[in-house]
Amino acid sequence: MPHDERPAAILFDRDGTLVKDVPYNRRPELVEPVAGAREVLDRLRRAGVRVGVVTNQSGVARGLIGAEELAAVNARVEELLGPFDAWAVCPHDDADGCGCRKPAPGLVLRAAEELGADPRDCVVIGDIGRDVEAARAAGARGILVPTEVTLPEEVAAAPEVAPDLAAAVALALGSAVPVPARGAAS
Repeated sequence: MPHDERPAAILFDRDGTLVKDVPYNRRPELVEPVAGAREVLDRLRRAGVRVGVVTNQSGVARGLIGAEELAAVNARVEELLGPFDAWAVCPHDDADGCGCRKPAPGLVLRAAEELGADPRDCVVIGDIGRDVEAARAAGARGILVPTEVTLPEEVAAAPEVAPDLAAAVALALGSAVPVPARGAAS
């Protein structure tokens, strides 16, 4: 997909990208959006861009989070950030060898299929190298938004890097649909 065309969908990693990372979060009241997330997502929705979540949740496989607790946390994410057009969740651990756990492409492929989109017309935005690698493996475009947990080598390897979520979305949209940075006039 050329960078000046509007993507069919933008798929977001959950923890560290849309909401502050609380390791193995099983408590909905601990969900806290990252700065500007709701505003950016609302602008995308108004512009007709479909949005989805692609998230590894190994705490389920490890017995640290129950399926109902995970569903409650995801429901809280939607309550705070608005509805998502697709959710693709991998409940496995690295040792399970599944095809959906990022950096494998399964979550991106599943979300794209749910949206009726070609993965090559999707953008994945995340905070670690696994997010960008999953995008690449699925044929999608990946944009990294580094946080304190992002490794320097992940930043160096990322094809595109943005300083924050609003900048990543603006980069994903190119000139197709401008999304002002947080605090800018809408």
